[in-house]
Amino acid sequence: MTRNKGWGIRARSAGPAVIAAVALLAGCEGIPDAGSPAGDESGGAAASDGRAVSPLDNPEGTEPGLAPVTGEPDRAEAVDLITKVTTKGRGPKTGYDRDEFGYAWMDTADGVPLARNGCDTRNDLLRRDGQDLRFRSGSDCVVVAMTLADPYTGTTIEWRKQEAAEVQIDHVVPLSYSWQMGASRWSGSKREQLANDPLNLIPVDGGANSAKGDSGPATWLPPDKRIRCAYAVRFAQVAVEYEMPVTPADKRMMLQQCGG
Repeated sequence: MTRNKGWGIRARSAGPAVIAAVALLAGCEGIPDAGSPAGDESGGAAASDGRAVSPLDNPEGTEPGLAPVTGEPDRAEAVDLITKVTTKGRGPKTGYDRDEFGYAWMDTADGVPLARNGCDTRNDLLRRDGQDLRFRSGSDCVVVAMTLADPYTGTTIEWRKQEAAEVQIDHVVPLSYSWQMGASRWSGSKREQLANDPLNLIPVDGGANSAKGDSGPATWLPPDKRIRCAYAVRFAQVAVEYEMPVTPADKRMMLQQCGG
């Protein structure tokens, strides 16, 4: 897939950082104050490794983290992007299976960044977002330990492969959600792209990811309020890139998080 350049967002930022992530896809369902505008208010002691990039400056998803969207010009840009997302109601989940999106963390999903680089998607994401990386002996791909500044909870996680589920890879737009919003009619290659596209993937706290399930923004948002507009932007970027609608309630919530 060739990246859609008509997002109304900034040009791709400097060189692609490498990527990687752990565990299985999970999700989330409902969070207190989900309707509260994110603004610049704090939602706890947000962790930062100083490398996280705003989604507005990271349209390819190749740069690390998910930095807050702050300031009126950026928030206006975020609202403009979200406004471009189309809407429709959720279709049935009939026929959904994770295998419809290819085997997990394949390195062969052509058309997305970092495909066929000799390292699977999961480990690409861990390498992209983690710091103080340690690799399996003899490998420059398989991450066995790292420090992660989790954007969803604002906490710092000292992750070890022995406790793999402590960090999980979140599909920002859940695969089941995409299936209900039209992916059931996509080609197999397009579904593989969505499942392995770094634009749609973030290593996060396992508990937060497990809480999310296949929820859209209307029923789940990251616990750290400061990141909620950025999360809405990333959700919109994926929807626009894959020409996928969201539900009207999800779009309203996304706009609300960025002050629209």
